[in-house]
Order: sequence, then structure tokens, then C-alpha cells
Amino acid sequence: MSRPRRAEAFGWLLAVVLAWLVVYPIFLVLVESVRGPSGWTLEHVSRFLERGNTWEALWGSLWISLVSVVLAGTLGVPLAFLFSWVDFPGRRVLSGLVALPAVLPPLVGVIAFMFLYGESGFVAHLVRAVFRLDRAPWRLEGAGAILLVHGYSMYVYFYLFIRAALARLDSSMLEAAASLGAGRTRTLFRVVLPMVRPALTGAALLTFMTSLASFSAPYIFGGGFRVMTTQIVTTRLNGDNGLAMVQTVSLALVALVALWSFRGNVGGTSYTAQAKGVAPKPRPIRGRRARVAMATAAWAAAIVLLLPHATVILVSLVPFGTWTTEAIPPAYTVQNYVALVTEPERLRPLVNSVTMAAMATALAVGLSVLAGVLAVRRKVRLGPAIEALLSLPWAVPGTVFAIALATAFSISSPATGRFLLVGTLWILPLAYLVRNLPITGRAILAGFRQLDPALEDAAATLGAGRWRTLRRVTLPLLRPALAAGATLAFVTALGDFVTSIILYTYDTRPISMEILASLRDSDVGVAAAYGVFLMVLSAGVFVIGSESGTKGVGA
Repeated sequence: MSRPRRAEAFGWLLAVVLAWLVVYPIFLVLVESVRGPSGWTLEHVSRFLERGNTWEALWGSLWISLVSVVLAGTLGVPLAFLFSWVDFPGRRVLSGLVALPAVLPPLVGVIAFMFLYGESGFVAHLVRAVFRLDRAPWRLEGAGAILLVHGYSMYVYFYLFIRAALARLDSSMLEAAASLGAGRTRTLFRVVLPMVRPALTGAALLTFMTSLASFSAPYIFGGGFRVMTTQIVTTRLNGDNGLAMVQTVSLALVALVALWSFRGNVGGTSYTAQAKGVAPKPRPIRGRRARVAMATAAWAAAIVLLLPHATVILVSLVPFGTWTTEAIPPAYTVQNYVALVTEPERLRPLVNSVTMAAMATALAVGLSVLAGVLAVRRKVRLGPAIEALLSLPWAVPGTVFAIALATAFSISSPATGRFLLVGTLWILPLAYLVRNLPITGRAILAGFRQLDPALEDAAATLGAGRWRTLRRVTLPLLRPALAAGATLAFVTALGDFVTSIILYTYDTRPISMEILASLRDSDVGVAAAYGVFLMVLSAGVFVIGSESGTKGVGA
């Protein structure tokens, strides 16, 4: 078989495998939503349309996601402009600290807010002591609590996206606008914002999709407030699988419509490609008092943003049963950390999470590299379809994919491509793999497009075969993209909660489920210690990935 035909054959094989992993489970959910014990039926759809709580949950998911975009943008965009355009003492250090919520896994962030701002948390105790109240004047519950967590955890998207866009801004355009008599406000709205519009839209899209798929905050703080992610799980636990399938389809449709709508916005006029000069330098604040005031305000904001991290660390030192009604824990110990590594039942979730995340990340990177070779380098006919399949899981909430995988792999029917994986060791790594494909795929495909094909052609003229060229030339040059994709995928899988709660078993329970179990047992110290482990490991992986990427550039 000739090399072009072999590449086309591998392209078909990869497309079939990706379709089996990504499209087939969702298709089965769609089928199950209109099928009953006696055959095809619209009974489940009819019950969905008639039940007010399902519509309430769907509407709750939609408006919570829209408001989360507004909140995250309101906080993240000004911070991006502040640290990009204003020079003050400590700016470089603070600009990194402000991005630290990115390494806080969703469930850990939720429990941090519970310990910090909950009715029995540190801030509530402080307010009670200052105003001599019998109880906290608020309850961290409902839509407000969910929005508080979303705004805190998702402003980072706007902050990072806008900072990157401002770093690519051409200062000559600002100078041209000033020379034509435009003031700062007019320059901002007529020059700067149109140029950063793609970054704004991208951050808004990512925030909306993340909020729509959010499960941790609604699950812990929802109370009587309904969103579709938790409603699907509740319906499924109640044994009404047919209705759960229809709810799953409805949430997937909302996600796909939102993705299409936002992408339509991205397609608007963009001026970013015209910027070829140097970004404007940060302007120093004139006046000693103004500089001190700005630095103080910035450090105060950074401290507030880092309080959840500090709270988790503090609570992780609390012995079991010693902290009840006190404002500050009365005793501290490192035994919670000792228990994580010495007690087999405590250690098992750590080993499970690291092992399953590593397995899923390795497979996702391997499939993405193969996709890059076939779609970008060999340009097979199914290349666009392969890229679309790699991106599709990002557009569908994690709850939807968890239900889809549970549906597809709950029976053994090899003839129809279904295998009994639910309840086994393999279902969670498979779920993490599917969720990781967009992360690794986007990074690695972008890396392939940035490579000069002449380097691979030169290796071929020197007698190197395709595999040797891939191993000795392509992969070393791809190291930054590989490091970026693998780092994000591993950290995402390590802290996963939304798919794990649907697919885990006791023997395969990950860290997120052990955190939840510890909270239910009122063992807050161990729950927080698991959270610290996740934070530290995630930060360490980010550092290693960053160093690996930097080395790859110079290789």
C-alpha cells in the first residue's frame, strides 16, 4: 500500500475511533430519550415538557451562565488593563498572584468558599463577633452563592485572555489615534476594544460554557435553586432514566446553540491581525502617594483573591472534631497529611486520581499527535472531521458526557460497539480521555501548524524514515505544545468531579469523591488536606510543564 493510501486508511481509522468515543455515546442518549420498554415513544419528551421543575432548571442554568459572564468580565477585564497598562510597585508579582485561582480545582474552590464565607466560616464568625450577633446574617446558598463562586473562579479567563491580547496590541495605533485628537475614552472604545474583541468573545464563550457545565457549586450551594446539571443527576438517581436522557439532550442542545451563537460573534470584524508593532509600555503613576495607594489597593485585592487558598491550607491543619463553634480553630496538627499517606483507605484515592489522570492524558496526547500528523501534515480528506471530533467534547457539558458514557458502556454488545465498562477500572480514565481531547487537541494541532515542514523534509533527505523523523525532529519541536496540552489535561482530570460522581465506584473513587465523603463525615481537616494536595500538585505540574515547554523552544 502506498504512503498516501496508508495515511488515508489511518485517517479513516482515527475518525471512526473518535466518532465511537465522542459521537456514538451522545447518539445513544438521543435514542434512549425517545425509546421505552415497548418501543419508540415520546412519553419522556412529553413529561419533560409538562414538568415545571425541568424548565426551571434549564432556565436556571441559562441565566446563571449569562450573569457569570458579566461578573467574570467585570472583574477580569479591569484587572487585565490595570496590570498591563499601569506600572506600580509589586506589579509583576501581583500579576502572577491574581491568576492563581486557575490552579484551584472546582470542588476545592467550592469548599474553600464554604469554610471562608459560609454561615459557619471565618468571615461569618468575624461579623458575628464585631456586631455581636447570635448567628451569621446570611446563608451561603442559592443562586447568589453559585454566582459568587463562578465570578471568583472564572474571572481568570477574562484576565488571561485580555492580558494576552493587550500584549499583542500595536502602540503605534494608540499614538495615531492620539495624534488625530482622540481622547483616552474614545481611543478605548474605537481602537482598543475592537482589537481585543476576539479575546473578549473567547473569554465570554469559555466562561459561559464552563458555567453551563458547572456542577460543584450548584451541588454544594444550590439548596432549592435548580440547574440542569444537578437536575439530571437527581432524576437519574430517582430511577427515571428516560426523563434524565431528555434532560441530557436539552442541556447539550443549549450548549451547542450557545457555542454557535458565540462563534458567530467571533466572526465579526477583527483588527488584531493588523498589529505588527510593540505593545504599549505600562505607564508609571506620578506622585508618591498615588503609587503607594495603588500598590496598597492592588495588594489588598490580591490578598482577598488568595484568601480561599489560605483558608484551605489553614483548615487542613484542624484535627477531627476540634473545630465546632469557635471563630478560629483551637488546635492544629499535621496528622491529616500523615493520614493521607499512611492509611491505605486515605491513600487509595490519591493513587487512583494520579493514575487515571496520567492514563487519560497519555492517551489523549497520543491521539492528538496522530491527529496532527494526519490532519495537518498529511492533510487527509477526513482531516476537518477529525479536528471537529477532537473539539466536540468541549462544547458539551461534562454531565452530558458522563450520562452518555454510562449509557453506552453499561451493557455488553460488541456487535454494536458497546462494552461493559461501567463499574470497572476503565470507565473513569475513558471519561477523562474524552474530556481531555479538546485540551490536548487544540494545543498540539496549533503546535503542528507552527512547525516549518522544511525541517521534516530535510530529515527525509538525510535518510530518516517517518517514524525516526517524528521521534527525533517533530516531537522535540512540539515539546511546548505537548507540555501545554498535557499539563492542562492532567490537572483537569486530577480534580474532576462532575463526571466522577456519576461513574465512580468505591474501589475507583478519586480525590474529589473522597473530599465529598470527608465533608459528609464532618472530617473537614482531611477534606482540606486533600484539597491542598490537589492545589500543590496542580501548581507543580504547571511549573514542570512551563519549564518543559521553555526547554523545548531552545531545543
